[in-house]
Amino acid sequence: MLDKNGIAKRIAQEVKDGYYVNLGIGIPTLVANFVRDDIAVEFQSENGILGMGPFPYEGEEDADLINAGKQTITALPGASFFDSATSFGMIRGQHVDLTILGAMEVAENGDIANWKIPGKMVKGMGGAMDLVASAQNIIVAMMHTNKAGQSKLLKKCSLPLTGVGCVTKIVTNLAVIEVTPAGFKLLERAPGVSVEEIQKATEGKLIIEGDIPEMKI
Repeated sequence: MLDKNGIAKRIAQEVKDGYYVNLGIGIPTLVANFVRDDIAVEFQSENGILGMGPFPYEGEEDADLINAGKQTITALPGASFFDSATSFGMIRGQHVDLTILGAMEVAENGDIANWKIPGKMVKGMGGAMDLVASAQNIIVAMMHTNKAGQSKLLKKCSLPLTGVGCVTKIVTNLAVIEVTPAGFKLLERAPGVSVEEIQKATEGKLIIEGDIPEMKI
């Protein structure tokens, strides 16, 4: 199965030349490290930067240059900085081609829960609500199960929802899955992972058609 970098590396294959891409907190921030050098991509962070690069090497960090998750980042030549109002104008105006988010749960109809666990203190939903409401193409990067081994790909989310019917694709440590009107459709399996293992780890309806290829990463 894949680790977090493996998930990010597979998602990087979904990033196309000329895309404007928003990276959420967690695994999605790693995607910038694996995008092909021969394509032009603009990474956006809702705290006000367009043109994020890979994470800096140790000792080269700039404490004033951070993403929405407060991690130090790099800026590519031509990057621009702006206020949150401008940033969310880009998002709400649907100028972002691809949004990559983490999640605690995804339902088979594309619902996503990624902002709150009841009983735990949180500062608020942040930009997640705007991203899921405005984006046309949302890929979720997540572990297939929680620490207790319970599926995070469900028939119905149990946690408070961030968005309804908005997720298009999911990449986990076990599989690549497309969200369809009929349920989760298995597209690829992680190296060394069987279809049966994925089926066992998925609570929601999993559609399996033909031979499922292994991911190429």
